[in-house]
Amino acid sequence: MAGNVQAPAPVGARLQQDRKARSGWQGGARVWEETEQQAKKLKSSGDEDGEQHRKLPKRKIVLLMAYSGKGYHGMQRNVGSSQFKTIEDDLVSALVRSGCIPENHGEDMRKMSFQRCARTDKGVSAAGQVVSLKVWLIDDILEKINSHLPSHIRILGLKRVTGGFNSKNKCDARTYFYMLPTFAFAHKDRDVQDETYRLTAETLQSVNRLLACYKGTHNFHNFTSQKGPREPSAQRYILDMYCEEPFVREGMEFAVIKVKGQSFMTHQIRKMVGLVVAIVKGYAPESVLARSWGEAKVDVPKAPGLGLVLERVHFEKYNQRFGNDGLHEPLDWAQEEAEVAAFKEQHIYPAIVSTERHERSMAQWLSTLPVHDFSATAHAAAKVPSPLEGSEGDGDSD
Repeated sequence: MAGNVQAPAPVGARLQQDRKARSGWQGGARVWEETEQQAKKLKSSGDEDGEQHRKLPKRKIVLLMAYSGKGYHGMQRNVGSSQFKTIEDDLVSALVRSGCIPENHGEDMRKMSFQRCARTDKGVSAAGQVVSLKVWLIDDILEKINSHLPSHIRILGLKRVTGGFNSKNKCDARTYFYMLPTFAFAHKDRDVQDETYRLTAETLQSVNRLLACYKGTHNFHNFTSQKGPREPSAQRYILDMYCEEPFVREGMEFAVIKVKGQSFMTHQIRKMVGLVVAIVKGYAPESVLARSWGEAKVDVPKAPGLGLVLERVHFEKYNQRFGNDGLHEPLDWAQEEAEVAAFKEQHIYPAIVSTERHERSMAQWLSTLPVHDFSATAHAAAKVPSPLEGSEGDGDSD
């Protein structure tokens, strides 16, 4: 029994053990516990803003975007709806995957103060869309975002802006173009109605004379839906509208109509083009143009969505105030012009030409004009304005 009893350690040995404990053995355990607790705190706090360990401040920026809208149901994201894919679905995914926004910002875009200049409609493309948002300014940010985007969606530029910048509210004007085959202007009684048609200088002059009538402020309630003739928001200001010289692509002649306005309502541009085409072809009298701005209901034909492209957005007032303040750059994108032009040549123009050749959307729409009733007004009385109307979100949604 006595042999099994452990002898007490010498006094010197016990003192040495106490010194070791005091100098780190027990302290090491405490340090480890404290470190683990700190790590848990960092992890829990990091869940709120995503990868907080970056220690990068979020900055308000704008991105210059170009995209081909074919196959997409417009620009604006429909959160919770995966049935209809939009441009913003792909953009937000790329922003998250590149690491410049946390994942929860992708789920709730308000957290990154996201705003678009124009809410382009189904199938509509853009060469100069601008969106504003807050991001982490990571290294090689454009390259990383683009690496997670399909080739028909590109981020071509980035600029820092003021903290309160909103791309929709700060936008003074938008410029769209509408690319169409020139046989759309072939007179129904005098000209061939196929792709062998070539636009004459005389017809181009007539087209531009009619397009110029849109300049100024007019009541465009007949050029959209759900808008009464007495609603103030039906009044829209057009700065310019004209048709450029024609050009040939793959044996078919095309022309580009450009229009610059403060803002546009849903389908407004397509109806503006559609009415001019109907007049030039001889299906409608010129008088219907002025009548369409009156209070009476006029059934204005809507040209196909194919061919409509958001070309650029304008920030004149912002540039005057902040563009030369020494802190911010003017939003003019002059240095990106070559890339914008290259994207149009590579993705936008070929998509329009190819789709028109295979789907013949313009030819099919033109076949409806002979039966279109431009004089009918009795079947649709003027609409009583509603206090719920006039709030079309981005306003610019053709």
